[in-house]
Amino acid sequence: MPSSNILRRVSSVPVTGRKTKNDMSERVDLSRRRAIAAAGGAVLSSALPWRAAEAQGADGPVATRPIPSSGERLPIVGIGTAVIFDYQNDPAKQAARREVIRTLIAGGGRLIDTAAAYGSAEERLGEIVAELGVRDKLFLATKFSFDLSRAEAEASLRSSLRRLRTHSVDLMQAWNVTDGGYTLDLLREWKKAGLCRYVGITTSQVRSYGAMAKVLTREKPDFLQVNYSLGALEAEKALLPAARDVGAAVLVNLPFGRNSLFRTAGNRPLPDFAAEFGAKTWAQFFLKFILGHPAVTAVIPGTDKPEYMLDNLQAGRGALPDAAMRKRIVQYWESLA
Repeated sequence: MPSSNILRRVSSVPVTGRKTKNDMSERVDLSRRRAIAAAGGAVLSSALPWRAAEAQGADGPVATRPIPSSGERLPIVGIGTAVIFDYQNDPAKQAARREVIRTLIAGGGRLIDTAAAYGSAEERLGEIVAELGVRDKLFLATKFSFDLSRAEAEASLRSSLRRLRTHSVDLMQAWNVTDGGYTLDLLREWKKAGLCRYVGITTSQVRSYGAMAKVLTREKPDFLQVNYSLGALEAEKALLPAARDVGAAVLVNLPFGRNSLFRTAGNRPLPDFAAEFGAKTWAQFFLKFILGHPAVTAVIPGTDKPEYMLDNLQAGRGALPDAAMRKRIVQYWESLA
């Protein structure tokens, strides 16, 4: 079926994606609350109401970086929705996630990443975006499983657009690519048809880096999404240089290593040198390290509370560590292991 006809036919059977724990989930638990408290960061208490002033921050909106293929500038801090937006009939969670989205936008952020494989995440996100009337303020990214047939992929796209309550997305990505021969032909058809503005490929698995590198080098997508953190540095050698070479924007998932970084930090205070690049909490320390890499365009940590959104947004303001400081950060972190 030509891509221009995709939306003329409504599928009667929704596509059910595969949701696994080995994905871009960042379960926010007590470890982060303890880490924030230990760092003494100025982050809102969960008992306080959302306010635009805190989201904006003393230093203004978060910084932006250009998408290499177009020059369009993207705020360097966004959010991911795996697991934490996957729920049914939970007004309290929906209210909290709504405040997260409001806080993101008030702070100058735009980027939200989701996927057909994230259970109810697209649907919950679509409800919130429609209720707030903020679709035009967002850079909305989603995904479909790369190994679907053409008919299944088109059905997945239709279902995603329906759940997200939009006619198009800003970025469509092939999720968890493991085949080095994969092509972006179908994605480019969707882009030409106006169903997405950018195309990309994703992974959160080191074992897929070899295949991803082949696709990245040959297909030259607009975006690469990859897991990268102080606890998982492999992308620095395997994929980040290749992304720069082909002009692909880089989105970083799992920047907190599924919360393992907070558990390692424990109740420790931040090292004194964190003040040299403006990090006041462990979350800011971890995110600023990533954002200091010149190939990285934005981070997309999973975020389920507005006070965590405020904390993350602050990482996108002010100084970032240079190459020498990033080396010092790695040496410090390795000393904790």
